[in-house]
Amino acid sequence: MSSLLTLDSLSLTTPDGTPLFDGLNLSLGRERIGLVGRNSCGKSTLLRAIAGEVTPARGTLSVHARLGRLAQIADESLTLSETLGVAEDLARLARLAAGDGTLEDAELADWTLEARLEETLASTGLRDMPLDTPMSQLSGGERTRVMIARLLLEQPDILLLDEPTNNLDTDGRRAIADLLAQWRGGALIASHDRDLLEQVDRIVELTPIGVTIFGGGWSAFREARDAARAQAEADLTRSASALKRAEADAQRAREKQDRREKMGRATRARGSQPKLVLNARAERAEHTSARGDHLAGRLIGDAADSFEAARAKVEITAPISMDVPHVDLPNSKDILRLKDAVAAFEDRHLFGPLSFELRGPRRVAISGPNGSGKSTLMRMILGEIPPVSGTVETLTPRIARLDQHVSLLPREGSILDALHAVQPHLSRNAAHAALARFAFRNEAAHQPVATLSGGERLRAGLAAIFAAPQPPELLLLDEPTNHLDMATIETLEAALNAYTGALLVISHDPAFLAAIGITDHIALDC
Repeated sequence: MSSLLTLDSLSLTTPDGTPLFDGLNLSLGRERIGLVGRNSCGKSTLLRAIAGEVTPARGTLSVHARLGRLAQIADESLTLSETLGVAEDLARLARLAAGDGTLEDAELADWTLEARLEETLASTGLRDMPLDTPMSQLSGGERTRVMIARLLLEQPDILLLDEPTNNLDTDGRRAIADLLAQWRGGALIASHDRDLLEQVDRIVELTPIGVTIFGGGWSAFREARDAARAQAEADLTRSASALKRAEADAQRAREKQDRREKMGRATRARGSQPKLVLNARAERAEHTSARGDHLAGRLIGDAADSFEAARAKVEITAPISMDVPHVDLPNSKDILRLKDAVAAFEDRHLFGPLSFELRGPRRVAISGPNGSGKSTLMRMILGEIPPVSGTVETLTPRIARLDQHVSLLPREGSILDALHAVQPHLSRNAAHAALARFAFRNEAAHQPVATLSGGERLRAGLAAIFAAPQPPELLLLDEPTNHLDMATIETLEAALNAYTGALLVISHDPAFLAAIGITDHIALDC
């Protein structure tokens, strides 16, 4: 397999020189490679370096093919043909066909365009869409398909995809999956979408402690990663035991030497042996003690170094845990009741009439295309907006919402300040304890909110929600996995599985919904 892209001992840093990863060796052929790692590990920076926008700190990068990048934002003021970048070329061909073309038109004409365009629109599910259709009339999934069609018309050899399914509805995610399934060139995909990563041929994991390349898709990667985590934990346990033994051996050796020195001083005090012999023994004892201290220090130092290395590896590979308080919610308790609720925005109907009841600790997903009113439904449940008609009845005051931006947290001040703003009843000690349950311990509680990563902001938001005098009986989650890395998503899944209240979730991530035990679905259609 010929190489389309070669990375040799590549190292990248942030603009201020902070290392991202070091020594990446990779050759990309006609295959699909997934890039994974925690936020800010360098995935997007790597794609930008391949595109020529970032200079590597060390190593070399050789591109032997045409690159294509998927745009995710479409200009709503344009038509389909303008967005595809073919409007001018099609007009030129039309002039030539009508006999009105110029010599320049004939010279610049792309005579293969119409056939390629027809084939591309068919392959992306847009065959019957008129080329003068305004982009503003398209759904989110249709817009994604248009951007894919433009990419295919450019005929690149390598696709560079950076979180391609973020903010996409089910149709848009399916379009991306179809693109990768049919792609016959090379592709580098930075993503936390596990369904998408299941399609790749290899996965490259970027971490501060090294770069690892796994053969196969997400399932194979997860199996190898979990085994590596277990090995790291075992190494830490062995290193801790070795350090403890080295310290205990050194202590016993010191105590034994102290007893010998004490006996030697007693012998000299009695004067029962010649002074020359006593001095020689004292000198040998000093030398023995010095050698013993040196050896013990070296052994303890080596064991301590091994322990710190093992602990650092565990801190990087192990997921952060979150301690969610128990909610005593009976199965028979009514939480929420909607009857013939209708939602609209200005003159546009969103959904309804919608009727459903939520009772006990059920887990329900709200599905529907972008713009169908999923977030509007949550706002109606919270009482922020009324339904156009029908009724929305909440039967518990203990309701909390967490959206993808964690907007309940103030943007200024420290995490501790933000927690107090949301839960002003907390004492300082209680606030620190609430944050510690979500892995913000000691000085970490004073970190500025503005500097938090997506995963840290999520943890801080959950800490604020669950620091209430009584934990929520109903938790509303609006696209909570957007902008999160894989490790944080799995941490969130573990926390939600420990939560014993009711869940109402908006998410287009089927793997996430399955992992948190969603049992029911409410489908909204525009």
